[in-house]
Amino acid sequence: MTRRYWNINLEEMMEAGVHFGHGTRKWNPKMGPYIFARRKGIHITNLIRTARFLSEACDLVFDAASRGKQFLIVGTNNKAADSVAWAAIKARCHYVNKKWLGGMLTNWSTTETRLHRFRDLRMEQKTGRLNRLPKRDAAVLKRQLSRLQTYLGGIKYMTELPDIVIIVDQHEDYTALRECITLGIPTICLIDTNCDPDLADLSIPANDDAISSIRLILNKLVFAICEGRSSYIRNP
Repeated sequence: MTRRYWNINLEEMMEAGVHFGHGTRKWNPKMGPYIFARRKGIHITNLIRTARFLSEACDLVFDAASRGKQFLIVGTNNKAADSVAWAAIKARCHYVNKKWLGGMLTNWSTTETRLHRFRDLRMEQKTGRLNRLPKRDAAVLKRQLSRLQTYLGGIKYMTELPDIVIIVDQHEDYTALRECITLGIPTICLIDTNCDPDLADLSIPANDDAISSIRLILNKLVFAICEGRSSYIRNP
């Protein structure tokens, strides 16, 4: 895998608060190698290591995108939801930014059935068929459609398991991470100072609470994915 330059700037990361960790009482000892110091009761992440692992992640997603691989971005934390949707749409990735439904990946056949139902209901709504049903029946189906849109809207075009999953919050989306581990799907995960760096295939030490930090990390990954996709289009 060729190493590239991704314009990862330490000052930019500091301004985004990427270096702020959790309180010193809420930490995972495995994160010791990624912690630079303690300041006023919180751990400070070593941004040099963050830059290194973020660069490696950008190389990985660029390489995967240049080979036509598919990505799923997961971030169901309320703070991350909008950034996850924006990043996924920009990079033409699938995403989950609401509740993770248990078995979404490990019970893929059930997820496929739900997705088929979702597509059918969307088509019925577009063609106006729902409006021609009795009011009570139409109301039931519209509620069903709304629920499916909420939880499956970001993966409505996903026809098979993703090749790489990017997870924004290890604690919030632990179930998603475990499903990827079970299935052997490679994962890239933001890890704050209270996380386990050994769970994901590639962990990026960073503040997973601040919107500015999440957005910066996703921006870099999205740019790398888009560059990789452009390379794939030019050289299919």
